[in-house]
Amino acid sequence: MQRVGVNQLRKMFLEFFESKGHLALKSFSLVPHNDKSLLLINSGMAPLKPYFTGQEIPPRKRVTTCQKCIRTGDIENVGKTARHGTFFEMLGNFSFGDYFKRDAIKWSWEFLTEVVGLDADRLYPSVYLEDDEAFQIWNQEMGIPAERIFKFGKEDNFWEHGSGPCGPCSEIYYDRGEKYGCGKPGCTVGCECDRYMEIWNNVFTQFDNDGNGNYSELEQKNIDTGMGLERLALVVQDVDSIFDVDTIKALRDHVCALAREEYGEDSGKDISIRVITDHIRSVTFMISDGIMPSNEGRGYVLRRLLRRACRHGRLLNIRKGFLPELAQTVIDGSKDGYPELEEKREFILKVIAKEEEQFNKTIDQGLGILSEIIAQMEAKHTKLLEGSEAFKLYDTYGFPLDLTKEILEEKNLNVDEAGFHAAMEVQRKTAREAREVTNYMGADVTVYESIDPNITSTFVGYDNLCWESEVTVLTTEKEIVDALSDGERGTIFVRETPFYATSGGQEADTGSISTADGEFLVEDTIKLLGGKIGHVGRVVRGMIKVCDNVTLKVDAEKRVLSARNHSATHLLQKALRTVLGTHVEQAGSSVNEDRLRFDFTHFSAMTPEELKKTEEIVNEQIGNALAVSIKNMPIEEAKKTGAQALFGEKYGDIVRVVDMDGFSIEFCGGTHVKNTSEIMAFKIISETGVAAGVRRIEALTSKGLMKYYDSLEKRLKDAAALLKATPENLADKIAHMLADNKTLHSEVESLKSKMAQEAAGDVLDKVQEIAGIKLLAAEIDGVDMNSLRELGDQFKEKLGEGVVVLASGAENKVSLMATATEGAIKQGAHAGNLVKAIAGLVGGGGGGRPNMAQAGGKNPAGINDALLKAAEVLKGQVS
Repeated sequence: MQRVGVNQLRKMFLEFFESKGHLALKSFSLVPHNDKSLLLINSGMAPLKPYFTGQEIPPRKRVTTCQKCIRTGDIENVGKTARHGTFFEMLGNFSFGDYFKRDAIKWSWEFLTEVVGLDADRLYPSVYLEDDEAFQIWNQEMGIPAERIFKFGKEDNFWEHGSGPCGPCSEIYYDRGEKYGCGKPGCTVGCECDRYMEIWNNVFTQFDNDGNGNYSELEQKNIDTGMGLERLALVVQDVDSIFDVDTIKALRDHVCALAREEYGEDSGKDISIRVITDHIRSVTFMISDGIMPSNEGRGYVLRRLLRRACRHGRLLNIRKGFLPELAQTVIDGSKDGYPELEEKREFILKVIAKEEEQFNKTIDQGLGILSEIIAQMEAKHTKLLEGSEAFKLYDTYGFPLDLTKEILEEKNLNVDEAGFHAAMEVQRKTAREAREVTNYMGADVTVYESIDPNITSTFVGYDNLCWESEVTVLTTEKEIVDALSDGERGTIFVRETPFYATSGGQEADTGSISTADGEFLVEDTIKLLGGKIGHVGRVVRGMIKVCDNVTLKVDAEKRVLSARNHSATHLLQKALRTVLGTHVEQAGSSVNEDRLRFDFTHFSAMTPEELKKTEEIVNEQIGNALAVSIKNMPIEEAKKTGAQALFGEKYGDIVRVVDMDGFSIEFCGGTHVKNTSEIMAFKIISETGVAAGVRRIEALTSKGLMKYYDSLEKRLKDAAALLKATPENLADKIAHMLADNKTLHSEVESLKSKMAQEAAGDVLDKVQEIAGIKLLAAEIDGVDMNSLRELGDQFKEKLGEGVVVLASGAENKVSLMATATEGAIKQGAHAGNLVKAIAGLVGGGGGGRPNMAQAGGKNPAGINDALLKAAEVLKGQVS
């Protein structure tokens, strides 16, 4: 058997199934499309679900892919063993109602034995114990002796996911040899040891499960084959684990070089090496598909993986800022199969560098907070840290439990691990409940899934705003119907439509659909699986019936204004890349007739100068009256023009390219102006952050901008009238008022300070001594919190060393403050805890630092009791 590399094995697999009539598709994005059941793509068949369910017609009945996948269910075990990983590539061949068991089995055996060259005597098939058909194919047609075919039950050899399509499996195991075995008598296929490794899984999707354990034969039987590329490489290269496979080993060796460690010499350090090796692969691929670090959803998965890698880098004493260097190795090793890695190289490295830098700051902050917690535990003579506190460190600061334990153990302290895991489970449960209860495709079945998948719609609206067509399907919100009557809500489908459905950030067209006998108001236009376009709204006159010839009219003004805003986003993106750099990528957009919103990748707020320059560039190109040409062309040809693709989007072989006279060239399916001069003018209204590394610009053009200026002018005139000024001298008027106000404010503060001093009177006569510490606890009438703090500082100076507690009350409102000197704090005094203990007596709450704290309340009658209790609390602190 020839030792073949990962990249070559991937190529061999795809070419083999292409020779069997399969269409080789590029890997889909890790971000699921129209599938709410998944956070991330976790198998080869996941992106192909619509073809299996019949909701969408596949491009060919035979398809083959190498799909990038992420699985994080076992994340805590990654690194601890050489088996577990979060990122992997899944090789697959699929049949949608075409070939079935015989060809699937035959081709799997042919590829493994004749193409890859595995020893047939070391391969062992398994079948579902009730699948006699698969057993006979292996035994009688493939010539595998019965004793070498293993029968397993549902748990091992039957694939199902709740309700929906399911079926038996036939797996192929490879005997890696005695050196990988457990040595126990009877060790064979199915043993938990590493000798017999499953490398191929044929899933025969032939049943439909109604969810109650009742199975019926599917009319269209499918094949879903999965084989882990890394596992296959492990066997072919005859290495111990996936971490020894060529491309992954190159990355592992890079980690070892940075850590100055030898792999295999220290089991503890090997764990960290494997964690970093696996996680940086996942992180690099996730970012290449447009996933950004965040605190929820798939962004949280990314952040968690990246932070775990950072943490293990610290354990290996690797210098900070090492992850981008490793990501470079991932890109170099996998760019042949995934060219998007090379295309997004600069962006991937910037995101990783920024997130690693942020985490290093965060974990340092967490160390400081843990130090404070330890000090409090020691002061209270507590040996066990509450699980909720440990979880807060983990959840808020990414502080791993093992690090918390390690630091506590150095102080002879421990952590309530059960409480930590209980808090973790509460969060997981909350996250699970927040996810919708879904079916096979991750969404409640709607009436649209019942429409014949052969029915499609053609969009003819790029050059037409009015069109005649035939109604093919009508639905209410619950069922397919033959007609919709006056007042009824529903959805109309036609053969050809000029209505643009919401996509690519452009909001849907609205308008009307009419016949001589009825009229339907289109309130929304939606794009559905299988190329169907639905017109959602209500009948406002008469009746609309299936097979009616109808006239479809798009709201022309809304379309024109939306097109202007959409074209402006193209100019804006090019301007941002010019001003900020080529790391800028579109991270989302929304355009309608009123305004445009553009989200983009950038790592800091834009300066006023950058915003001004961006705005100037866009307006310059509007003034240059650039001709806008639109062409459909092969994707490779489009890439040669330098056309910008939408980050993370999957495109077909033919793409639509919008070219603004060479200034901006983008892949885009939306509607646009014919000349940039139609946009008229462009104005940025706001620039804000929406997520880590993602900024948002909101802007206006044409009619929306005129309305904005009209509104601004009205408000300016109204403000001038209130100040008895004109818009022209309003600024001078305001400047004079501010100067007057500053003078008056200074006089007021001076008077308040004088009143506070007078109110304080001979308050120093109330100083008492508590356990050797001076305490001044007094009420000062009619003083606000600022004045209380000033008095507190003055009294503290006069005390020399001690604690000051002051209160003031008026009209159901209490201000309470405490301050302590350094000497008092060293003896145990803590202003924050003192205020916290007495605030309840004045009907409030508060706290603060050891040297300064304050609180508010609603019960002035409790001030005396609070001041008396202050002495009691201080005594407890210093005892």
